[in-house]
Amino acid sequence: MKFAFLLMAAQAAAPAPGIDGLPIGALPQQALPARGCAAYLFSTGTTRTLAAMATADPATLRVSIDGKVIDLPRTGATGAATLGLNAENVYRSGDIVATVQMTAEMRQNLSAGAAVPVATLRLDREGRDTVVVPLAGLIGCAA
Repeated sequence: MKFAFLLMAAQAAAPAPGIDGLPIGALPQQALPARGCAAYLFSTGTTRTLAAMATADPATLRVSIDGKVIDLPRTGATGAATLGLNAENVYRSGDIVATVQMTAEMRQNLSAGAAVPVATLRLDREGRDTVVVPLAGLIGCAA
């Protein structure tokens, strides 16, 4: 009887595998990069949590897909660059393609970074539905 109760309690306490039922999950706390800048992008839906981290150097995107944290290398970028991150960044590894579009705004009240009031993460995987997640966040830079 105790085992069943403990099992139910553990299952209730376990985090959901994805944000709002999506295959993209929450990332644990992330540190500033050793060099360059990184965008810390939070979901803006029902659940608000860190959904993605894009670094400028090396140019990678860290996401949690189907419960596994992965780093995808940037394979393309277009649009104006702010602090090493473009308006549109494409990341690819195997059959996963992630596209991050974001608007970065330099603000006087932010030092060593910028605001990201609007962003989206589009996830394309072969044989699966495309997922688009609305995001917002901040860019932080190493000193």
